[in-house]
Amino acid sequence: QVRLVESGGGLVQPGGSLRLSCAASGFPFMSYAMSWYRQTPGKERELVAGMTNTAGSTSYANSVKGRLTMSRDSAKNTVYLEMISLTPEDTAVYYCNARRLVNYWGQGTQVTVSS
Repeated sequence: QVRLVESGGGLVQPGGSLRLSCAASGFPFMSYAMSWYRQTPGKERELVAGMTNTAGSTSYANSVKGRLTMSRDSAKNTVYLEMISLTPEDTAVYYCNARRLVNYWGQGTQVTVSS
């Protein structure tokens, strides 16, 4: 059974940091491109960070470059999203995505940036 389980979200003050995790199981993790998306009410889901399958090359949306860093631990089948210098505009539900010929999604984790 394919599972993507996000964790690490929460409430943080502006300027703060969080690390999100996405634990994957039920599919060959290293064969899939992994990504992080986010979504706010009334808006489309936005791609914020992606990582290729074999080389692990990363790319980021312009709005998050320099503040978000995506990484992976192949031994734990887990990807991470390190977020620093957070602003209220980063408030969203963050989703983990695995893609090869099909797309798998996690249930999302809420990140709220507020004072």
